[in-house]
Parts: sequence; structure tokens; C-alpha cells
Amino acid sequence: MKIKVAIFASGNGTNAEEIIKYFQNHESIKISLILSNNPNAFVLQRAENHRIPHFIFNRNMFYKERLIDEILSLNGINFIVLAGFMWLIPERFVKNYPNKIVNIHPALLPKYGGKGMYGSYVHEAVIKNKEKESGITIHWVNEKYDEGNIIFQAKCKLNPSDTADDVAKKVHRLEYEHYPKVIEKAILQ
Repeated sequence: MKIKVAIFASGNGTNAEEIIKYFQNHESIKISLILSNNPNAFVLQRAENHRIPHFIFNRNMFYKERLIDEILSLNGINFIVLAGFMWLIPERFVKNYPNKIVNIHPALLPKYGGKGMYGSYVHEAVIKNKEKESGITIHWVNEKYDEGNIIFQAKCKLNPSDTADDVAKKVHRLEYEHYPKVIEKAILQ
């Protein structure tokens, strides 16, 4: 029986695409569902391109109603991957999926984490503070932003001339290279 994975994403979905491709013919893991809080997110088109069911939800559905819980259950979801999903995960999800929700953050936590620290905001802060390196952190999700136990980190060197866009490109390369493999390892452990 395959382990069924749901991906939560809010934006373009480049990480989601890499994850989908990585697990496309996997013998024991299947990307079964894409969920997004953004009806205009390109990740929804990526889901359609790969014939993966997708669902759009709003804040009320996510935090107050039990609709998302029911959708996850009806689809037999065993594991959740956050790939550019910007909302805090409710405590009930963390309890229902203990050590079965992972997130990727575009910095070396604990630096540059927390509410409001995502995407270009992280890279701009890294440049502003003249950091010599950045990277990615893959971590278990708990009830707080970016504070779950770290599973994996990868670093990239920064040059004094790097812009936030340069940092983003280096970080994206690390994300695409490592996130699918770390997800696989976390699921099969």
C-alpha cells in the first residue's frame, strides 16, 4: 500500500513540481492531493498538469471548520508536505499528524525564521546582515512558525556582491536538490 502525501502550497509551486516529479513512479509513496489557500496560485495548474486532485480553501475552512480534515481523511492522506505554504498550521493538524508534517524554510534556522519571514523577505534580511552563507532548513512542523525540530540543513556560500535574487537562486537549487530526498527519507524512516 502506498503512503499518500498531500502538498500544501500558496504560490508558484516550483518545489511542489520537483516533489511531484520525484515521486511520480515511486513504489511506495504517491503525491495524492494538492491544497492551496490561494485560488490564483500556479501550483493548481501544476496539479492539473500532473492529474493530481486539488482543493482551494479559505481561512475559515482551514482554522474553524473541519472540511480540510475531512478531505485529508477521505483521500487517505498519511503525510503532509508544506511547499511555500504561508499559514500557521493549526494545533489539531499537528496532533493528527505527529511527525508527519514537514516544511522547508529558505534560511538556516533558527536565523531568519518566524512570522513574515518567507521568500524574498528572508533573502533581503540575509543580504542586509552581510551573511557569508545561507541555505535551507527542512523541519518537522509544530504549532509555531519555523520552530519544529530540524531534520536537515544545506548551506550555500554567499558573495559580497550577491543580491537577494542571487541568494534566492542559490537557495532554490538547494531546495530542488534536497527537499524530495529528505521527504522520502522522513516518510520511510
